[in-house]
Amino acid sequence: MMGPGPVNADPRVQRAMAADLLGQYDPAMTEYMNEVMALYREIFQANYHWTFLIDGTSRAAIESALVSILEPGDKTLVPVFGRFGHLLTEIVSRCGAEVIPLYKEWGQVFNPEEIGIALDEHKPKVLAICQGDTSTTMLQPLEEIGKLCTERGVLSYVDATASIAGNPLDIEDWEIDICTAGLQKCLGGPSGSGPITISDRAAELIKRRWHVEKGIEPAGFVPGEGSRIQSNYLDLAMIMAYWSPERLNHHTEATSMLYCARECARCVLEEGLENAISRHELGSRAVVAGLDALGLKLFGDQSNKMTNVTGVYIPKEVDGEAVRRDMLLHFGVEIGTSFGPLHGKIWRVGAMGYNARKDAVLRVLNALESCLRLHGRPSRGDDPALAALEVFEECQEDLPEIEISPPSNSH
Repeated sequence: MMGPGPVNADPRVQRAMAADLLGQYDPAMTEYMNEVMALYREIFQANYHWTFLIDGTSRAAIESALVSILEPGDKTLVPVFGRFGHLLTEIVSRCGAEVIPLYKEWGQVFNPEEIGIALDEHKPKVLAICQGDTSTTMLQPLEEIGKLCTERGVLSYVDATASIAGNPLDIEDWEIDICTAGLQKCLGGPSGSGPITISDRAAELIKRRWHVEKGIEPAGFVPGEGSRIQSNYLDLAMIMAYWSPERLNHHTEATSMLYCARECARCVLEEGLENAISRHELGSRAVVAGLDALGLKLFGDQSNKMTNVTGVYIPKEVDGEAVRRDMLLHFGVEIGTSFGPLHGKIWRVGAMGYNARKDAVLRVLNALESCLRLHGRPSRGDDPALAALEVFEECQEDLPEIEISPPSNSH
């Protein structure tokens, strides 16, 4: 799977998911929970105490964050530069909050000055933004945006589902209050678990909204006077109590997904987070070189392109869906189409997670070239796989080989 995600899971992750189940209060299970919290603090680059997993897809993690901090009428600034910015506006509106959208043409991102002006004009309670929007393949710079929010007393929320572990992301240094992610992109796992990290400032707000049910008040949580959170399952205060030392029962932890998320983080951190990002950057450069050799035009502002997915215009002389179909049918390779104004106009070629490696990049480029020729587009004469291979060879260190280690008897 060489589209915008999901991608093929690392074999280590698949093996971890097959391990025996444990009871949710088994000491080994609770120790795994503590280990996951520590691992994802490193992944998020944030030493935030409240770092854990939401049992659900990345969208469940997004909703848990927004439903837990937003009350009806709260002003929420949402910079939109692709489909997933529109998703944030929808979720915010379902919370009953007042949505203040900012729009960019798809293929562009916001600069800090634009965000600062909007914060001063609208004075929102929360800013909600995507880091990487795979619908446009653009990466929103965040280094200054969290600080702009902190200076103004605005809570910042970031959806990093598509970008984490493949693009630079330093949550604590950038002063982001809440960030959520998913496993199915650069982390190299399947969809189904949503890592989240929460600053102390945001955690206090969440705790103030905690509505105590008779007899179940967790230690240290202060009842608030705010409106009741609409969701039980996605109520962060209750989930925080579950992940706290008190282990206040909220739901039955998704054990196999816990193993999965743990192994995803272990794989990245054993490689080294900076090395993983460099591997994605190298894969991106190789994909771009191969597409250029095919004479294809890239989409969007390349200075703000995600490392793990590349947008490319579909040549007018071919049927884009037919090419995608034949790549899957004849080569077993899947690339993506897009949404909204870009549907039928661009393909999205990914190289992320376990698939951000040399052989996968060469395979997708060979498949694309053959299927373009199959559908009547003349060859330019340049070999896209060779162009990509030259990028790999020019680098001092090639893409690290991803070792498939033997199964372990441990969880």
